[in-house]
Amino acid sequence: MSPIHVLHGQPTPEELATVLAVVQARAAAAQAAAEAARLAGVGPASPWNDRARLLRPAVRPGANAWRTSGWAH
Repeated sequence: MSPIHVLHGQPTPEELATVLAVVQARAAAAQAAAEAARLAGVGPASPWNDRARLLRPAVRPGANAWRTSGWAH
């Protein structure tokens, strides 16, 4: 964790401890969520795993639309 610098004001030790506890708790929660997602096998979706790419795009009306509707996309 990088050092935290107070830029404005003079926080009391209690205020500073409260802010640091919140920051540390948020970091721990984010790390626990990332670890749980890794163990569950959930992660960012890969375009290769996206089954929507296998679907044919909608037919668009226009000149020769009936002819191009059978073409592979």
